[in-house]
Amino acid sequence: MNIMVTNDDGIHAPGIRALAEAMKELGHVTVVAPDRERSAAGHSLTLHSPLRIFELHKDWYAVDGTPTDCVNMGIHNMLPVTPDLIVSGINHGANLGDDVTYSGTVAAAMEANLMGIPAIAFSLATFDKECNFDAAARIALRVARQVATHKLPSDTFLNVNIPNCPLEQMRPTLVTRQGKRSFIGKIVDKTDPRGRKYFWIGSEEPGPNDEEGTDFHAINRGHVSVTPLHLDLTNHKSLKILSGWEF
Repeated sequence: MNIMVTNDDGIHAPGIRALAEAMKELGHVTVVAPDRERSAAGHSLTLHSPLRIFELHKDWYAVDGTPTDCVNMGIHNMLPVTPDLIVSGINHGANLGDDVTYSGTVAAAMEANLMGIPAIAFSLATFDKECNFDAAARIALRVARQVATHKLPSDTFLNVNIPNCPLEQMRPTLVTRQGKRSFIGKIVDKTDPRGRKYFWIGSEEPGPNDEEGTDFHAINRGHVSVTPLHLDLTNHKSLKILSGWEF
């Protein structure tokens, strides 16, 4: 297999090194990732400035753009053949519920899916400094093997969240649906040493809906969560309601 690896934490992040090393068991690996952290970049493209590529060493390339840029550059400009699989991660921090709309990790897999390439986003569900990326990489390899063997359904990519614990402590993998968070928006308003105001977008600690069958429910109980996602954002329940309106 020809496998492309990317992320949103940047090419020097420990998670991408662990993921790239694990994927070598499946085939030839090429890493194309942002030159620095691009967390919460979402599905953004760089359209108003040029992109530059830096070869760090053989098969490792840094791009001064977003994760979505990296997928485009890898497929259309850098790889000699179209990859059989694109994997994104391993993100330092979970991508659960509504967070997938912000996530550059998930957006990279989404972009690959748009181009008809099987794709998986991997995230380690912790922000602790002590991270079990090696254990998470073994899970990533298991999931990638299943995708290679069984093939993904059309218009589907996977969002995989992995608990931060040794492999032997992880509970069985569950196929889940996307959960919901309740966010309380917050803007930090402060003054810098020169007397100028600045603002920092943040949030109060979000409260997950711990409903059974969701990605939150699985991770909170030590399971690996595998959530199939697709790009149809249509609210199908509302189609019949809106069709009766007089626009």
